[in-house]
Amino acid sequence: MSAPAYRPALHRYALAVTAATAALLFIGGLVTSTGSALAVPDWPLSFGKVFPPMTGGVLFEHGHRMVAAGVGLLTVVLAVWLWRAEVRRSVRWLGIAALAAVVLQGVLGGVTVLLKLPVPVAMAHAGLAEIFFCLTAAIALVTSSSWLEAPAPGADAGRPPLRTLSAVTVGVVFIQVLAGALVRHTGAGLVIPDFPLAFGRLWPSVTSGPVAYQMLHRVGAVVVAALVIWTIAVTMRRHGDVPGLRRPALALALLLAWQLYLGAAIIWTRRAVVPTTTHVLSGALVLVTSLVLALRARRLLAPAPASSGEQPDAPSRPPPQAAV
Repeated sequence: MSAPAYRPALHRYALAVTAATAALLFIGGLVTSTGSALAVPDWPLSFGKVFPPMTGGVLFEHGHRMVAAGVGLLTVVLAVWLWRAEVRRSVRWLGIAALAAVVLQGVLGGVTVLLKLPVPVAMAHAGLAEIFFCLTAAIALVTSSSWLEAPAPGADAGRPPLRTLSAVTVGVVFIQVLAGALVRHTGAGLVIPDFPLAFGRLWPSVTSGPVAYQMLHRVGAVVVAALVIWTIAVTMRRHGDVPGLRRPALALALLLAWQLYLGAAIIWTRRAVVPTTTHVLSGALVLVTSLVLALRARRLLAPAPASSGEQPDAPSRPPPQAAV
């Protein structure tokens, strides 16, 4: 197999699909934030029409469908382009996976409407949207010049290895995103009316499912914040001289702070549409940024050789060879 070549047009197109997906996530969040999920009761048509009057909640719900259809078409082009132009089999199949995800996402969206918003289906729809976003971002990353022209990997020294820690972070952030979807789709967003306390206490009496969901999400936020901060600290301490790792780590720090603020703002503003919807998008950006960091860690760092005397924070690059 020939070496993969950098194709600027393909990379920029993948970036555009990723940006369109981010916009779609925000618009999908608007549907929930404005209570417009059942403003259109049928699917795939809207009130039996391809283009109904765009008034009230129909504007958000049908608008979401139109943008989703546009992203689907963009993904078809991306998958075909990758299949024809890419020499890396794994990248070609990433395109197929993204196409399959967007098709299944459309079907889940329709089933959600037809079944009148069952929570499991709505959560599956939300979770698959995040997975699709991650797939498009991964395609944009692996088609970039920085990925294709990466230097030889340095050692991923120290415990835990950044390769492992960053991968665990991605998984935990995804679980937290699902917990947020559970809160959103069960109407538990304001079941606890205060923050940072809960009914004036550190830990309230869990008297109902929605209270439990809200507390699960709050505890999850603490766990995610601790894990993300740990990941950022390890990245900066061991590999702060590597731009491909430093930049996503710094972006992750900013996004985490913004996401925590938005979570509080939802309570303080009584679920105002803008902070509630932005919280959805920001959570997706935290997930994708943590994924970028994890993928770059695997690309730029090699597993350190087993050594009983290895120090926890050994340098990330091997020492220079002695002159012969």
